[in-house]
Amino acid sequence: MSKLNREQFRSLREKLKAVNEQQTEIIVGLGSCGIAAGAARTFDAFQKEIKAKSLTGVVLRRTGCMGLCASEPTVEIKVPGMADIIYGWVTPEVARDIVQKHVMRQILVSNCIQDKTFKDILKEGE
Repeated sequence: MSKLNREQFRSLREKLKAVNEQQTEIIVGLGSCGIAAGAARTFDAFQKEIKAKSLTGVVLRRTGCMGLCASEPTVEIKVPGMADIIYGWVTPEVARDIVQKHVMRQILVSNCIQDKTFKDILKEGE
């Protein structure tokens, strides 16, 4: 296995960054409090809905605690061109709703929003 020099590493990092910016990410909090609240079922529901809808360009990931224990299971959604959203109390039914509305049609599921970044209203560097 060959090693990358600094310039090759930078080039690879920029290519991967460009690919990631074109993908939708669904990140499910699977820390101990999330698991106790049913996050494993929520993760499975996202997996099944993504497959059922034959969605490409959607990446489903696991993460640890998001720090919103009172609203577990929590899920972060990153859709290109939209602000990142953290949803709380995401049951399997809500997971299907998030895929059908937020991921597929870019409509927020407002009754479950816990946090929203404001990168959509800020220009880079501000």
